[in-house]
Amino acid sequence: MQTADEFIQHLELEQHVEGGYYCSSYRSAESFDDKRALWTSIYFLLRTGEVSNFHRLTADEMWYFHAGESLTIYMIDQEGTLTTAQLGLDLAAGQRPQFLVPKGSIFGSAMNQPGFSLVGCMVSPGFTFEDFKLFSQESLLELYPEHKEIIVRLSRCSGE
Repeated sequence: MQTADEFIQHLELEQHVEGGYYCSSYRSAESFDDKRALWTSIYFLLRTGEVSNFHRLTADEMWYFHAGESLTIYMIDQEGTLTTAQLGLDLAAGQRPQFLVPKGSIFGSAMNQPGFSLVGCMVSPGFTFEDFKLFSQESLLELYPEHKEIIVRLSRCSGE
């Protein structure tokens, strides 16, 4: 069984601003518009104690489970409803090996057990940091105080 450090080294992952580690694995040669590829894909890895902090994209993002522990994707839709999806291979437990996060959702993720989780994320139209917004804990608590527990877990104070 490979370790998180081996995946980080062999896939040449680097720290991501939202938390965890990532690297671009593919950028479509076809373009969507002047700024974006038709689609892009990354490897993304979380280790014990790390989370993907709440953020939003202007494009759909398909998540694919690759290795390690399952994780939960937490999503707040445009009406403020919190939903979750289980990404993993235990189908009998309700996990799925792939899941689509719809554009405009505020979302983040966390592992369900200690260890690591390696996933792939495909964005269409292709990802750009101009289409990415990372949310502070304060801004989310102001908008969605009813989701305080998960917001505190999956976001940072603006001073951090």
